[in-house]
Amino acid sequence: MNQSLPVNESFPACTVARYLALRLAELGITHLFGVPGNHLGPFLTALRAEGDVEWVGTPTEGGAGQAADAYARVHGVGAAAVTYGVGAFNLLNACGGAYVEQVPLIAVNACPPYEQWQNYRAVGLLTSHMSPRAESNLDVYRQVTVDAQAISNPGLAPAQIDAALTACLSERRPVYLEVMEDLWDEPCPEPTEPIVRRERPFSARNQPMLENAVHAILTLIEEHPGPDGRPRPIVWAGEEIDRYRLGGRLTDLVDATGVPFCTTVGAKAVVDEDLPQFHGVYNGRASHPDVYGVFKDWATCRIGLGAWSTSKNLGGEQSVGTDWVMAAHGGVSVGTSYFPDVQLAHLLPALQDALVKEYGSGGLASDYYAESYSHRGAPAGRPAGLAQYRASLSLDGARSRGGEHLTYDGLFDRINHFLGEETREDWTVVSDAAFSLIGSMNLALPAGGFLSQISWLSIGWSVGAATGAALAPERDGARPMVFVGDGSFQETCQEISTHTRLGLPSVVFVLDNGHFYGIEQMLVNPAYYAGHATTDPDFYNVLHPWHYDRLAAVFAGEDTPATGVAIAHAAELDALLARLADPHDPVNAGPLLVRVRLHRHDYPRAMAYKVPKTS
Repeated sequence: MNQSLPVNESFPACTVARYLALRLAELGITHLFGVPGNHLGPFLTALRAEGDVEWVGTPTEGGAGQAADAYARVHGVGAAAVTYGVGAFNLLNACGGAYVEQVPLIAVNACPPYEQWQNYRAVGLLTSHMSPRAESNLDVYRQVTVDAQAISNPGLAPAQIDAALTACLSERRPVYLEVMEDLWDEPCPEPTEPIVRRERPFSARNQPMLENAVHAILTLIEEHPGPDGRPRPIVWAGEEIDRYRLGGRLTDLVDATGVPFCTTVGAKAVVDEDLPQFHGVYNGRASHPDVYGVFKDWATCRIGLGAWSTSKNLGGEQSVGTDWVMAAHGGVSVGTSYFPDVQLAHLLPALQDALVKEYGSGGLASDYYAESYSHRGAPAGRPAGLAQYRASLSLDGARSRGGEHLTYDGLFDRINHFLGEETREDWTVVSDAAFSLIGSMNLALPAGGFLSQISWLSIGWSVGAATGAALAPERDGARPMVFVGDGSFQETCQEISTHTRLGLPSVVFVLDNGHFYGIEQMLVNPAYYAGHATTDPDFYNVLHPWHYDRLAAVFAGEDTPATGVAIAHAAELDALLARLADPHDPVNAGPLLVRVRLHRHDYPRAMAYKVPKTS
């Protein structure tokens, strides 16, 4: 005998759309980025009615994903919303980048209603944006998320949403929510328990593994003394220091022990770069020569804390050595030994205590810059010690004269001086891939002042990312300063429209090196840069030339100003930087698009190791 389930007459007055909106607001998300569509409309209406999360429409789904990615890097979690099929597949690249780089991003995909899927099953009727495979969107997102949910039942929606958001926070990687259009206005229970991150527990069995890892690190340090018999470790702080919000613990460790440290490019400015123990960004053979010398020659062992051994971080090197520690991805490698399930959050304080106990407070401090030259000779005119070195560090050794044509190194040298001495504003440097990243990695910046996509390296990422960086509450009031190559900019230039629409006073330096893909030329045929005998780059690296600065007029509106300028000489850059330092100058009223005209054969000197020597 069949019995009907009892009807709950007091079902809460909540809908699936409102439920998701409430959960996003609970996570502190203030802005949702995306491109609308008919399947998404009911959710955006509910979102506005709640009033806690502001919708930011972007010209492209890729730009929305880039903005959400950068927002999440700063805030801890971000979100983008699109419409099924074409919208979701356009967002996929940004979601893939967030997955690789451990960025918590919530991808919301509004899909056709249940009745349309029934029509397709019955009579083969496909409507807009549908694929003959109902699982197509879900399947591709499963490759780049830690949880992917297709929501078709309003009663199950809360549990599915909560599970995905919990996974997003806990795994610090993207999740995917696919919601049928006709579910948005369907009733469901209201949120009850808050969404919380579920950290991996530290149990009794973890303690001996942690102790063994710390003991192995101390043994490695002792087995690799310097010429004077004293230990010479150096810390290489990496991306997971940022992702796990461990900057404070890193600062505690270097303050307590005095141990010098570098960062990876991806962890640049994870802590203040004016800390006395900070020595710069180590990027393999692409490092500043003095950084490379201290990291590789002075130091006798290297302790990677949260650093990823990627090709970009190692800059021309293919592996780490047996005198390295690499603590990342939930375990610790010490030379050839491996200690699984040792979490970085537990390792840092345990290592700090052990080092202080072994060597005393500040016992690992030294003037490592001066000492690094003790066995390899001092170059003429170098500073006498660490303090003088830090005070005089520039990217090109000496500043070019005002009338000279700008170079990559000359540009970043002047920007470094501007950020350090000539501006009172707070800036967030957002760097794109390639020469932009190589040039900007040596800028001296405060904690939180740098964003880059270091592993996925989707060209053009920086332009959309600047939007999310500017809107994250933690960087409220900080101006985005973007460095992007001309080829990269052609991928995502329309995201300047979002800067203009929102009135963001961004400064976007488009590095125009004669309209071609300079980094690709460097990678496939670096002999092009060895001399001017080779006049033409490989044909496939040549771009169609644009007047990049004129796009500002295209995107500007009557109440939304934007300014475009072109510069080619050092004096022109100096004049422009002076205007940026003047809050009353009209260039600061909205986004500023700067076309920096560089010679084709120029490249950052940090890439010189790739260029063959000429006889």
